[in-house]
Amino acid sequence: MYTAIDFTKYIASRYRHEYGVSIDEMKLHKLLYFAQRESLIQIGRPLFRELFYAWKYGPVLVAIRDYIKFFGAIPQYGDCTIADEYIPIFDKVFSQYAHKDSWSLSRLSHGEYSWKNARKGLGPVDACNNPISIEDIKVDANRIKLRRYFISHLGNCTQ
Repeated sequence: MYTAIDFTKYIASRYRHEYGVSIDEMKLHKLLYFAQRESLIQIGRPLFRELFYAWKYGPVLVAIRDYIKFFGAIPQYGDCTIADEYIPIFDKVFSQYAHKDSWSLSRLSHGEYSWKNARKGLGPVDACNNPISIEDIKVDANRIKLRRYFISHLGNCTQ
């Protein structure tokens, strides 16, 4: 299994290649979250074991946050290849989310059941170090999967 650092390198390198600029940290965390959820949709298992935490601006991988604080930069160079089975996951995430600004992604992540459930009882600006359960991310994944199914089948309905 890959680590969150491996996928961080891939996302950061791909983002720089596609957009010509470095990815900012908030966007990185949100793309990692959406990639984790998309992996549950497409292949039925998480990309990595590290946990997200329900911070006030959305899901954050503390392992990545600590790496960035320690090294002073987002890991983005070096070996950033991933197995072919993961490319469709990142293709979907990039096509849907990478072009959005960080604050839009933050607002989107606030609509996720997993983030809301981990912050249950807290206000919108309260600090929070509660982990987001992978089981709760599966709930979000199933919701998206069902939505995609219905959208894809709407065109097949006749009145």
